[in-house]
Amino acid sequence: MSPRKPRPWPDAPKPLAAPVVDNHTHLPTHVGEIPRREGVALSLEEQLERAREVGVARMISSACELPDFDPMIELARAHEGVRVAIAIHPNDAALHAGCAEPSPDGLTPTVRDYHVPLDEALAAVEARLDDPMVVAVGESGLDYFRTADSGREAQKESFRAHIDMAQRSGLPLQIHDRDAHEDTLAILDERASADQRIVFHCYSGDAQMARRLAERGWYASFAGPITYPANSDLRAALAVLPRELVLVETDAPYLTPVPWRGCPNASYVMAHTVRFIADQWGVSEGGGVRPAAGEHRGGLRHLVRVTHPVMSAGYWALRGRFERVL
Repeated sequence: MSPRKPRPWPDAPKPLAAPVVDNHTHLPTHVGEIPRREGVALSLEEQLERAREVGVARMISSACELPDFDPMIELARAHEGVRVAIAIHPNDAALHAGCAEPSPDGLTPTVRDYHVPLDEALAAVEARLDDPMVVAVGESGLDYFRTADSGREAQKESFRAHIDMAQRSGLPLQIHDRDAHEDTLAILDERASADQRIVFHCYSGDAQMARRLAERGWYASFAGPITYPANSDLRAALAVLPRELVLVETDAPYLTPVPWRGCPNASYVMAHTVRFIADQWGVSEGGGVRPAAGEHRGGLRHLVRVTHPVMSAGYWALRGRFERVL
């Protein structure tokens, strides 16, 4: 039997040419949520310090289970550059509705004490949307991979409610879409307003779906999987999207990009994904562009402009809400 391959915390990459925002991560609210690898559990403070040194200057941390709402908001208050997206995760929406049948991936979910009725959980989301630390609603949507058929209606009910809450609050909506592309798009077309800011977090669709997003002015946020060799569909999607509709994220502590795939993820590791996208676009770190018809000029600094939510007026029109407290 071959020895186990070490999977340590990634080394910090060299700093980016300009600051970027991690559009979607899950920061640990307590030490028990920090992965321990090779005897090391990288503290929240060390993760944030590495992110600042690399140029991931700000991050949006998703709280999508009821017990995480207030701890994540307090974490953001205590750490410069951190803000919060809040929602009931689609898989949790089914549990709040009492649906706990084995899921298609073989797991049997557990209904816990905090799984109050779904309408109460949704009310808890809306009650926190006026907090200045909350800058987005999310992640909400549909997940047909980890919820049985019996839970799908609860997911749809929750999704529609989150779309409405995002409209009322004027906040962007971060979408979770797993094995549910058509239904996700159908509900958005049915419910979302024409000018609503929609972001597909950890985009998992193909080029055809990306064109549909672009037609509607919706954003695709790419995480580590775009760097995985097998994911040519993601790279094809990136190629057809207008660059101003492209965002970057980690979804940490999951989905670590190449060359650290399989190791713990954190916002500082996102520099690898940013550089991978720059390479796909043919832009260089030094500011030059490899010759290609129709290429934008400006090097990596152009890339980080269009992947920087606070700088992207279409996505982050309420930028003052983020910046006024920094």
